[in-house]
Amino acid sequence: MEGREQWGTRAGFILAAVGSAVGLGNIWRFPYVAYDNGGGAFFIPYLFALLTAGIPLLIMEFTMGHKYRGSAPLSYARMSKKTEWIGWWQVAIAFVISTYYSVIIAWAMAYTYFALGLRWGNDPGGFLMGDYLQRVDIVNGAAIGTVGSIVPGVFMPLVLVWIIALGILFKGIKKGIERANRIFIPTLIIMFLSIVIRALTLEGAALGLEAFFKPNWSKIASPGVWVAAYGQIFFSLSIAFAIMITYSSYLPRKADINNNAFIAAFSNSSVELLAGFGVFATLGFMAKQAGVPIEEVATAGIGLAFVVLPKILNSFPGFNGLFGVLFFGSLVFAGLSSLISIVETYIAAVQDKFKVSRTKAVVIGGGLSALVSILYATQGGLFFLDVIDYFINNFGVALAGLVSVVTVAWFLKNLRPFQDHANQISDLRTGLWWRFCLGILTPLVLGYMFILNLVDNLKNNYEDYPTLFLIYSGWGVVIATILLGFILATLKWQAKDLDATAYLDDEGVEK
Repeated sequence: MEGREQWGTRAGFILAAVGSAVGLGNIWRFPYVAYDNGGGAFFIPYLFALLTAGIPLLIMEFTMGHKYRGSAPLSYARMSKKTEWIGWWQVAIAFVISTYYSVIIAWAMAYTYFALGLRWGNDPGGFLMGDYLQRVDIVNGAAIGTVGSIVPGVFMPLVLVWIIALGILFKGIKKGIERANRIFIPTLIIMFLSIVIRALTLEGAALGLEAFFKPNWSKIASPGVWVAAYGQIFFSLSIAFAIMITYSSYLPRKADINNNAFIAAFSNSSVELLAGFGVFATLGFMAKQAGVPIEEVATAGIGLAFVVLPKILNSFPGFNGLFGVLFFGSLVFAGLSSLISIVETYIAAVQDKFKVSRTKAVVIGGGLSALVSILYATQGGLFFLDVIDYFINNFGVALAGLVSVVTVAWFLKNLRPFQDHANQISDLRTGLWWRFCLGILTPLVLGYMFILNLVDNLKNNYEDYPTLFLIYSGWGVVIATILLGFILATLKWQAKDLDATAYLDDEGVEK
């Protein structure tokens, strides 16, 4: 059996794990979530969620990949043949995410160019929806759900995004992903630090930081704030869609799993905190300039990145274009490091299951994802992206995380063996807290989150979109990933692939 690729260094793995976790959501989601859920007081439930769900789940997935030495489907199959479908389900979720995530990177790439001359003009919102995305309801007056024609300004950078991502993946783990992250992550940090330092010197920055950090202790008692904290941790650490299982399967035999999980998790949180400084210092400047309260300019997501920030850059006191390039460039680097990790999940799965070369796996998996992503480069693409992103995260990733942890903890009762495996090779040893968090606390919180989201979405249409559109582009996509998991799990492995010792030599080293 051909030996599995490995990371060249421990630092290479950590940079890759951090690169996967640090994505677009760190920059445009976390600051607003913290502000909207108690400001400085939010950091208490956030830290609690990190220690009781984020890090324990990271350790579990790191351990699974390291112990079973395979992609998510193969690792689940080696753990128990009955659970292989969970691995394929997670891979299918990763595939869906990669198709639209690449398009957002393409937007950021285009806006890096637009920033040079502030080409969005005095109405960034109108420019984004009308001139750039050519939204189908604005340009053609068509209904939501209409695909429309391909938008060249989105399609061309999208092609470049896929050329870069697949070019890195063709080169493999050590020469491709590891080398890329050694460039992407330091560059991202330097670029974003430059933005933060400049933002902190702006007039009104203190106003923004006060709004961000001022604790609203009354919100701590609200269950919704704690749910928001767990949701932020869960979605920002790349948990439950096969990435960390896949990445850890490339670790050498003597890898410190527990410490690696702590380092990756706290590095991710540090970038989120840094983003909070930069974003709210800048929003404080905007509020000061406009003479309005901070809550009138505070927002999250696409609106923050592609509408609010360009408005702020328009009124920047000098070097507007430079800081625009730094901001949107940092989005590109953050996005690319995450995208290659997402695509690697199904490349590894195709390699393991179908015994094809890495080149063929990249062409098949990456090529198919690139083709599907063209849907979001159309005039109607924004609506498909919005709905699929919402449903695949809230009813795909969250549910897959709940099912995986319940399966490992309750049905297979594998927490103790996993803990023994991780502790044996780690300097930092976990104890009862780890088993309690994964066996009781995390399933309860994820279950509660899932039920709340389900009830809310059954009562109300997301963003008041048409019901039929939500059925086939939201619920339909979620159900399709689950069904695909079961279908692919019916395909047979070679007997030696699932043998508990077939992939190890006498000393426990992979053959």
